[in-house]
Amino acid sequence: MSEPPGRGGAWTEERGTSDEGRRRLEAPRQRGVPGGRPPGLALTPEDVVAELRDGMTIGIGGWGSRRKPMALVRAILRSPLKNLTIVSYAGPDVGLLVASGQAKRVVTGFASLDSIALEPHFRRARQDGTVELTELDEGMLHWGLLAAAHRLPFLPIRAGLRSGVLDVNPELRTVRSPYGDPFGIGEELVAMPALRLDAALVHMNRADAAGNGQYLGPDPYFDDLFCLAAERAYVSCEQIVPSLSGPPQTLLLNRAMVHAVAETPNGAHFTSCVPDYGRDEAFQAHYARAAADPEQWQRFRAEYLDGDEAAYQEAVRR
Repeated sequence: MSEPPGRGGAWTEERGTSDEGRRRLEAPRQRGVPGGRPPGLALTPEDVVAELRDGMTIGIGGWGSRRKPMALVRAILRSPLKNLTIVSYAGPDVGLLVASGQAKRVVTGFASLDSIALEPHFRRARQDGTVELTELDEGMLHWGLLAAAHRLPFLPIRAGLRSGVLDVNPELRTVRSPYGDPFGIGEELVAMPALRLDAALVHMNRADAAGNGQYLGPDPYFDDLFCLAAERAYVSCEQIVPSLSGPPQTLLLNRAMVHAVAETPNGAHFTSCVPDYGRDEAFQAHYARAAADPEQWQRFRAEYLDGDEAAYQEAVRR
């Protein structure tokens, strides 16, 4: 059979999302009842991580060094999880999971700490060849999440055309519309495949115990799409409240998207969680300096990351 029009072969688990995590799931897959647990139950970060499995494709919300679910990331660091594919608008979440060796592949459009242009652990890992990378345009990543959220196999997009993205991802195909072109362009488009996730981790300012989540800052990022693209979505938040109120557009997540909530005050640290707190620039600079030197990193890890979340929060207050 001849190959259909477009570039390259099928999007594979080596380059994109993986089925390995799904094969290893031991718990029922019904939304809201992982492992038979009733929906809407508030969990600890350790409880959340206990529901993850080796080989999963995990999406992490936020953007760069902004509103990342860092308490959940730190819980992963304390776990034996391995061979993870991380889908993220990457910041220190990816940096830490690359440094720990738990991220086998990263799917991203960038890896930045915002005020520090390039995430230092990610840079070192790419230079040393210790992590695999699926590098996409930021809009393509958005479109991949959107396709998965709508349970579509792909969505057409112009982003990536006439760029190196198609060269570094030869599995990507291009398509032409099967319909008449009302604009008379007749262009070929990138068929961005769905980025289906086994699990999503996002951080909100507020949530209720049922799984409804609210952001209070200036940007929702794509946290709702991460949740909708995932088989299981876990929300950490600054505070679990009895009920949510405020402008409707801030009520980003609803309980149908979410499997569980973890209350993690200061849980996005050292990234920002506006308006509750801004980015801890001094600590981020300390992190970046430590990441540049293996001996300093071992001391940093011993001081901040080897203990539990309470120990981390106590250490950063000193």
